[in-house]
Amino acid sequence: MNLIDNNLPGVAGTRKMAIWTTMLLVLVALAACGGGTNAVNDPVANAACDPNDSATFAECGTVMVALTDADGDFLNYAVDVLSLRLETADGRTVETLPRTTRINFSDYVDLAELVAVATIPPATYVSGTIRIDYADAEVFVEANGEAKAAVVTDMDGVALGQTELRITLSNRDQLNIVKGRSALLQLDFDLDASHTVDIVPTPATAASEQFIVAEVAPVDEKDIRVRGPLVEVSEDEMTYTVAIRPFHDRDGDFGRITVHVTNETEFEVDEMLYVGAEGLRALSAAGPSTPTIAQGTLNVAERMFTANIVLAGSSVPGIDRDAVAGNVIARDGNLLTVRGATIIASDRRAHFHDDVTVEIGPNTKVFRDGHRFSDLSIDAISVGQRVTVRGTILQTVTDALTPQIHFDATDGAVRMHVTHLLGIVNTIMPGQTDITLHGIDRRRVQIFDFTGTGMSADTDADPDNYEVATGDLTLADFSTGKPIVAWGFPNAFGAAPLDFFGRTVIDYTNVRSALGIGWSTAGTVAPFISMGSDGLILNNQNEDIGLRHYIDNGLILIDLTMLDSNTTIVPPATDRSLFYIKTADSLREYSNFDDFVNDLSTSLDGATTARSMHARGLYDSDTNTFTAYKIGVYLLES
Repeated sequence: MNLIDNNLPGVAGTRKMAIWTTMLLVLVALAACGGGTNAVNDPVANAACDPNDSATFAECGTVMVALTDADGDFLNYAVDVLSLRLETADGRTVETLPRTTRINFSDYVDLAELVAVATIPPATYVSGTIRIDYADAEVFVEANGEAKAAVVTDMDGVALGQTELRITLSNRDQLNIVKGRSALLQLDFDLDASHTVDIVPTPATAASEQFIVAEVAPVDEKDIRVRGPLVEVSEDEMTYTVAIRPFHDRDGDFGRITVHVTNETEFEVDEMLYVGAEGLRALSAAGPSTPTIAQGTLNVAERMFTANIVLAGSSVPGIDRDAVAGNVIARDGNLLTVRGATIIASDRRAHFHDDVTVEIGPNTKVFRDGHRFSDLSIDAISVGQRVTVRGTILQTVTDALTPQIHFDATDGAVRMHVTHLLGIVNTIMPGQTDITLHGIDRRRVQIFDFTGTGMSADTDADPDNYEVATGDLTLADFSTGKPIVAWGFPNAFGAAPLDFFGRTVIDYTNVRSALGIGWSTAGTVAPFISMGSDGLILNNQNEDIGLRHYIDNGLILIDLTMLDSNTTIVPPATDRSLFYIKTADSLREYSNFDDFVNDLSTSLDGATTARSMHARGLYDSDTNTFTAYKIGVYLLES
C-alpha cells in the first residue's frame, strides 16, 4: 500500500480497481463523538448539543471529514479550503473544518485522507457549501511529458480568487445525523470534468466549472488514510487513537479517531518492521505524540476504521528527515531520477518539484508495501517504481521547475509503493501478459529510460513489449488489442525479464471509461436527440460541439463526432449511481435517473442551454452505448 501518494489499488471492492479522473471529499459520521470546534448559527435550537462544550457531546453527532482525488491532467493542484458548511432544511448551518486547510487535490487518486472529526448537532442536513481560495494555488499540468505551471480561471479567463459552491443533496439521500448513529456524506470534486486545460500559453490555463457533488452513500469505494500524533494504545482491544492532523500539517487539532488493527496489519515503526500485536507494542513503546500514518478501510455499518499498514516515528516522511515522493524515471548506478515529485521538507510546507536526483547507497534501507521482511537491498529499486525516499535535501529549492535538485538518501530509506500501469494487450499466455506500455502512474511512458533494467542491454524492459507476470490472474482470451490496467511492482533493477509483477490486473471489460463533451461558450439548446427513463441519446453531430467531444476508453480516445450513430447514455441496472445538474454557483443532485431526466427536460426549455456534460462508466463500442454510474450536465440559465 502507498501511504504517501495517490497510486494505491483499492482492496475493498471492484470499484477501487478503476481508472478515475475524480476528486472526492468524504464526510463520514461515526458513532463515537470526536473533537473539533464548530459554530452553529442557532445555538438555542441545538441547546442539547453544543459542539464547543464537551459536556454535551453525548447529545451530538460526529462527522469524519476525509479527502481524496483522482486521475487527470494535473500533476499538482494545491489550494486552500477555507470552509465546509452543512445546512439544515430550516437554514441552520454548522462548520465542519476547524480552520483553513491546504489541500493538494492531485495527491489523492485511489484513496481518501481523513481531514477532521467534527462534533455537530443531530439534524437532517440537506445541502453544503464549500469555499476554496486560489490566491496561493500551486497548479501544474503535463505538457508534452513535462510539468508546466498553470493558472486556474473562470470560464471567461479571469484568474480565480475565492470561490463558493452550494451543493443541494438529492431529496432521496439527505444526510441524517442522529445521536449515537452514523451517517456518510462524500463530496466529489471531479478535476478532469471541472477544467478545460490549455497548455499552449505560458503559464498554461485551466478554465474551471467546478463540478463538486455530494453523496450520502458513495458510488466509489476507496481506502482511507489517517495521519496524526499518537494519543494512546490499547493492546487488549487491538486499537490505537490519534489526534487528526491531515496532510503535512505540523500543528492543530482536527479531532480524534480510533484505528483498529488485525494480526495482518503491517507496521513500520522507526524504520523497523512489525506485524499485528507486535507492531502495537512497538507503537506503545514509542509513546504519545509519536507521528503516525495509517491506511486501511472504513466499515460504515460497524463504525470501524481498520488499518492495513501503519507508519510511525521516523518512518513518517518529513518528520526527522526530509522526504521526496514520485516515480523513478531513470537509474544510473546509485543515482535515481525521481519525477513528479512532492518534496516533504522537515522544516517547511510540502511542495511540488518535477525532477529530483536521489543518491542511494549500501546503507539505504529499503521497504516495500506488502513485504514484511528486512531483506531488500537497493537493487530492488527499478525504473517506473513509485517511491517515497527519506533523507536530506542538499540544496534550497526556489522553483518547482528548476533543474534537478539533489537528495541524499545514502543513510536514509526508500519505501516502494504499489505502481500502476496502463497499456494495450499484445499477447496472453499462462502466467504472463505482454503489453504495449502507455503510462506509469499517469505519466507517459516516453519519459521513462529503461536502460539497465535488464540482465543485459538486449533484455532491458521494452515499452512496446512490456512483460507483466500475472500469476494466477486471468484475462479474457479476446483481450488482445484492448486496454489493460495493472497494479504491482517493477522487477528488480538489472533483473528483467520479466519486467513487472502484477498484483491486480484488469482487462478492458472492466476498465472504466469517461465521456466528456462541451458545446460553444453560449451552449446548445438541443444537446440530446431524446431524453427518457430509458436513457439519453446524444446528438453527436450538433453544430455547437466544441473542442471536447471524446470517450476516453482506457487508452483509446474515441471521437464522438466520427461515430456512425448517436451515442446512447443509460443508467446502470444495478449498483448505486448519481446524476447532477450544475449552474453557475449551485448544483442539484439525484440518485434516481427519472428524477434527473425530469429536471433536465424541464430545464432545457429553449432558453436555457447546456454548456458541457461528462459521464463515467463502461462503454460498449459494438452498440455505441455508454452505461454511466455518474452523469453531470452544466446548464447556462437565461
